[in-house]
Amino acid sequence: MPLNRLVIYAGNVEETARFYEKHFGFKVTSLPGDRIIELVTQDGGANIMLHQAAKGQRSGQSTVKLVFDVEDVEAFCRRCAENGLKFGTIHKADGYLFANAKDPCQNSISVSSRAFRKG
Repeated sequence: MPLNRLVIYAGNVEETARFYEKHFGFKVTSLPGDRIIELVTQDGGANIMLHQAAKGQRSGQSTVKLVFDVEDVEAFCRRCAENGLKFGTIHKADGYLFANAKDPCQNSISVSSRAFRKG
């Protein structure tokens, strides 16, 4: 399955968006009420999603999460559990579901149906 999005936890989301837009040509998109700003690549690479970092989160500490697009998050998490990979709680967001886990090196990963949401 393709890796299409990276989540960056940013202390200043707007400044970070401007940086990637200015220096790397990403197009800034967001939906009203959505907590995430998505930076869309103009050449077919992975998009970057910017999310506000938690107050106690230090830069360089868990600031990147790999997000894999899956249409059915619940079914995917069930299959993974059968194979020894346990995801946390499935969360409902703005028209999509997602769940988080860690890779063997303790890097944050997520599966998300955001790419398949309607509207």
